[in-house]
Amino acid sequence: MSPKKLLFKLIRYSGLPYLIRETIQRRKVTIVMFHDLPEEAAWKAFSYLAKKYNIISLEAYLEARRQGAGVQLPPKPLIITLDDGHISNYNLLPIVRKLQIPITIFLCSGLVNTNRHYWFKYKRKEVKPERLKKIPNTKKLQILAEAGFYPELEFDLPQALSKAQIMEMKPLINFQAHTIFHPCLPKCDKEEAWREIAESKQTLEEEYGFTIDALAYPNGDYSDRDIELVKRAGYEYAITVDYGFNTLQTDPFKLKRLSIDDTGDIDAICIKATGIWTFLMALIGKQRWHGHADSNHPLSTNTSDTVNTALIN
Repeated sequence: MSPKKLLFKLIRYSGLPYLIRETIQRRKVTIVMFHDLPEEAAWKAFSYLAKKYNIISLEAYLEARRQGAGVQLPPKPLIITLDDGHISNYNLLPIVRKLQIPITIFLCSGLVNTNRHYWFKYKRKEVKPERLKKIPNTKKLQILAEAGFYPELEFDLPQALSKAQIMEMKPLINFQAHTIFHPCLPKCDKEEAWREIAESKQTLEEEYGFTIDALAYPNGDYSDRDIELVKRAGYEYAITVDYGFNTLQTDPFKLKRLSIDDTGDIDAICIKATGIWTFLMALIGKQRWHGHADSNHPLSTNTSDTVNTALIN
């Protein structure tokens, strides 16, 4: 057993996760994030979370916010989300149906129903996703182009869900927006950011018939400018990977979310769903507390190791 896995196990059985669930999380709304879960890992993860929490839909939380004071959510409410719209997400449909739990998937509108690929999955030695997240988007696209990758490039096989798959999933799964091509928004100029935010919502509503209320910031990165663009585009809410839990009064454009890896390791899921791991990693400087950046300054990104692992692998 690796030292990291041993640490997960020790923390899990220390009683601390139970204490956090039954006190802090009991009256707060926890949002967790996955990406590209294999079926077996998804079954383990979702089954565990359903036993320890009351799984609610993102829509139920948003509706409770709309109704305001007096609305009561169940104790230990937890929302399951997945980012990007990976093609393997289609295999989650029978799991969701069997467990009878709601989940939300945030789609990259320019990648679903195409054979285009996620830029951060492009395997070339000169393509280093963590470095490319920290530079202006125009420079990132130039480096990718020199390596043979373009956002609109069609490959032999898809990486994202097809329209047919999405429509089959639609009755049981909530779909929301995750921009067009998954850029780090603070690294885009204003015109790029507006297009990514506004056109993603428009495409998903017009071509799929969705009601798009929420946007998940790619990589969890956002600035004051991006929040204003999200509001202008007509979204009601936006999801970050900022550390913590939510109430009905949390800033609707800075909803907090905890990243969980896609391994299905129950010890890791237990620790990460309670926020313990993010807290420890942030304390020692290996993880950030939030992804907010002043819109007038370059973003200094110290991205969550759990997010990095999910995106790169």
